[in-house]
Amino acid sequence: MDFERVLKLLLDECASHAVRYGVIGGFALGALGAARATMDVDLLVHQEDLAKLDEALAGAGYARFHHTENFSQYRHPDAGWGRIDILRAFRPISLAMIGRAKEMPIFRGAMSIRVLEPEDVIGLKVQALANDPRRFNEEIADIEALMRVYGSRLDFKRLEEYFGLFNFRPLLASLRERTSC
Repeated sequence: MDFERVLKLLLDECASHAVRYGVIGGFALGALGAARATMDVDLLVHQEDLAKLDEALAGAGYARFHHTENFSQYRHPDAGWGRIDILRAFRPISLAMIGRAKEMPIFRGAMSIRVLEPEDVIGLKVQALANDPRRFNEEIADIEALMRVYGSRLDFKRLEEYFGLFNFRPLLASLRERTSC
C-alpha cells in the first residue's frame, strides 16, 4: 500500500467534503510516536459524513466489501491503493474523540492529518479487545506502546472511564504498573 498516495487522496476528499474524522489504528500509533507496521488506514468518521466519504471512495475506485451499523471496509482492485477501514462515530463518546483530534505532520511534514489523542486511541483499543478477545496480545502491545511514549502525560481519568466501560479497570492498573505510569 502506498500510504502517501492513499492519505493524500483521503485528506483531499475529507477537506473538499468537510468530513469530520480522526485517524485511528496502526497509522495513528505511528503518528503518535509508537510506530508499528500496518497494512491499512483506519479512520473514525462522523456518521453524518459517511455518505460523502463513501461516494468519494467509490469515485476513486474503492469498493465497500463489508458493512455493519458500526464499521465499513473498503478495498481497491489495485493493491497499491490498499484497504481503508472506517469506524462510525455516532455516540457522544466517539463524537467527542473526533472533536479532540489534532492535526499532526506526517511524511516529514509533507502533509498533516487529524489523529485522535493517545487516550482515545487507547479507548478504541480497549473496545476492540472487548469485542474480540482473540486480539488481546496485539491490542495490549499497542496500548503499552502508547503508555510508554506518553507516560504521566496521559489523562488517566479518561482512561479509567474507557477501561471501566468494559469492566477492565484491573487491566488498566496492571498496565500502569508494567509501564511505570
